[in-house]
Amino acid sequence: MSIWRVKPVSAFEADMKKSQLKRVLGKWSLTAIGIGAIIGGGIFVLTGTGAYNHAGPALALSFVIAGIACVFAALCYSEFASILPVEGSAYAYAYGTIGEIFAWIIGWGLILEYAMGSMTVAVSWSGYFNKMLKMFGITLPEYLTADPGSYTGEGFSMNLPAFLIVLLVISLLIKGTEKAASANNFIVILKVSAVIFVIIAGAFFIDVDNWSPFIPEAQTIIVDDKPHEAYGVAGIISGAAAIFFAYVGFDAVSTQAGEAINPKKDVPFAIIASLLVCTLLYILVSLVLTGMISYQDFNPLGKYPEAIKAPVAYAFDIAGQAWAGYIITIAATVGLISVLMVMIMGQSRIFLGMSKDGLIPAVFSKINPLSGTPRTNLMILGAFIATVAAFTPISKLAEMTSFGTLFAFTMVCIAVWILRVKQPTLERSFKVPALPVIAVCGIAINTYLMVNLSKDAQLFSLGWLAIGMVIYFLYGKRNSKLNNPEE
Repeated sequence: MSIWRVKPVSAFEADMKKSQLKRVLGKWSLTAIGIGAIIGGGIFVLTGTGAYNHAGPALALSFVIAGIACVFAALCYSEFASILPVEGSAYAYAYGTIGEIFAWIIGWGLILEYAMGSMTVAVSWSGYFNKMLKMFGITLPEYLTADPGSYTGEGFSMNLPAFLIVLLVISLLIKGTEKAASANNFIVILKVSAVIFVIIAGAFFIDVDNWSPFIPEAQTIIVDDKPHEAYGVAGIISGAAAIFFAYVGFDAVSTQAGEAINPKKDVPFAIIASLLVCTLLYILVSLVLTGMISYQDFNPLGKYPEAIKAPVAYAFDIAGQAWAGYIITIAATVGLISVLMVMIMGQSRIFLGMSKDGLIPAVFSKINPLSGTPRTNLMILGAFIATVAAFTPISKLAEMTSFGTLFAFTMVCIAVWILRVKQPTLERSFKVPALPVIAVCGIAINTYLMVNLSKDAQLFSLGWLAIGMVIYFLYGKRNSKLNNPEE
């Protein structure tokens, strides 16, 4: 059968009727899932690397550009979610419109996005956790907190906190979505409060000289022992591409559609609401942060080598307000747990959707009847994510995530346009206004940001997609349920 075969909408509806997932998520729980995933990666992790490696004080403009790119994609996601409220996100949307081969490519890209995103957050959580321990006079040995690439000593080393936090999150997720969502709601309230505190308290310690020049002149700096082009207009664009994964949270909302009580209305609402709230917070925090201390102070080879790992807390430390650093460090340490939780949950649901379609082994779609969760799926994911996070530097992980995100967003903008043309009479409780304009803008800006990722990220990601194509033709194409309808 053709690799361009399309899964009919009736098949998605049949999947929804026999789904064993429990519909327990309302409008605000879904919005909290989006905020839970978005608030964390960008504010608590990448503000340091974004400012020093890319844009300087103009990091706020990078967040504006990334936010605009997301708005186009979010509108397209929302229309799809109102038509196909199933787990699987952009993968499912492509399967119902463009065809199986594109669905596979997007699904494989989303696996990269969520896996790398989870690992990035786990490593960053470790940085905040170690800082929190030091506040209470506890210092873990370096060989238990550094990956082999960052370890300055000899012999074995691993990032043990990053490893353990993934296992802790997995143990929570396998108990059930309702319990995980309740925990996430509490954490979201805590960390949004912390972010508002950062904006208000940090405003009193802004030195406007740190914003001058707001867009530093383009220059070559050393990052990970390699020359790297930074700052200027190009730096703002590359900064937007590098921090893009911070916005993946609204994609995570769509992966939970199979557990939403009223998915056709609540998922589009949650996608747009979480994106707008978080974009505003990102812009304000990046302005405050680069106003409090010079972007050059995030140099890992400078006088504050740890600042790039926990930038917000260190900004208050450097400003002589250690008490605020305590509050932020504790809030970030707790807050990043919900980011990790939502990302792993999202990836498990994408695996679930692909497995139900026969494209990956059936073990990933087995639902535990008591908890209503894909337990085995989560345990396999957890073991893989925990192991890689324990042994990989954070700088290598973040941009890989951005590639998967940008690629998925581009394909969703294409797919929603195709579906509108092919099936204009389908019921849509949400419709993208001026779709051709929105879709073209989304495709153009997401593709442009993808091109502006580092060459290493592009090569690694293309290699990942090549591996995915081999797996599809060896396994997925032959085992697809569309290829074996009698099953």
